[in-house]
Amino acid sequence: MLRDHLHFVERAIRESEETGVVLDVGCGGGLFLQMLEQRLRVPVAGLDFSLEAAHVAWRRSGVPTVCATLSRAPFGTSSCSAITMFHVLEHLYDPASYLEAAHSLLKPNGRLIVQVPNAACWQFLLFGPRWNGIDVPRHLIDFRKSDLDTLLESCGFEVLRHKHFSLRDNPAGMASSVAPDLDPMARRLRHIEETPRQRLLKDLAYLALTAASLPFTLLEAACRAGSTVMVEARKKS
Repeated sequence: MLRDHLHFVERAIRESEETGVVLDVGCGGGLFLQMLEQRLRVPVAGLDFSLEAAHVAWRRSGVPTVCATLSRAPFGTSSCSAITMFHVLEHLYDPASYLEAAHSLLKPNGRLIVQVPNAACWQFLLFGPRWNGIDVPRHLIDFRKSDLDTLLESCGFEVLRHKHFSLRDNPAGMASSVAPDLDPMARRLRHIEETPRQRLLKDLAYLALTAASLPFTLLEAACRAGSTVMVEARKKS
């Protein structure tokens, strides 16, 4: 599921021709960085403001991780070859502060990779307030691609390319919009009591619904209206 993320970031790192730390902001359990380190043999580091997530990334994935905000990250100026933020900006009261901090931490030709839900997607038009990407109250800001591009440019970046499809996020997000009670993560967070048989049946139903959502999500992404948008950017020259 993470391979499309990995390929996007790998290409950005190779084309930048910079060396340095690859920093994943909001790294969670660190699986993405673990896979990236194994594939590219580059130094990696994670950052998350959840102490529990940082602990998991260290212990389970073997990824050096700090518990902090990016604005106060313990990294030197121009020390990072790439910074990634997957589904981070929509959770922030002041996303510009994170982008400005990333601008300071990146090397001259370093790359910033950002992914957010796309409020201009077909799924939003179809589901309205039931769209999984709104996620009130956890999401504080809903971005369209144009909004994200404008914000990046105002923080000193130039946008290089976009990606409108994520195998990890787009089909699963549609499945969660159609049947939120089947979403495995939501069920765990809500501590819903289930027998092993019920859990298995719900997981299988969710998997089938996710697979059924794939053709629609591929079509909307091909029309540049996918439910997520990923952007590669670099400092303005």
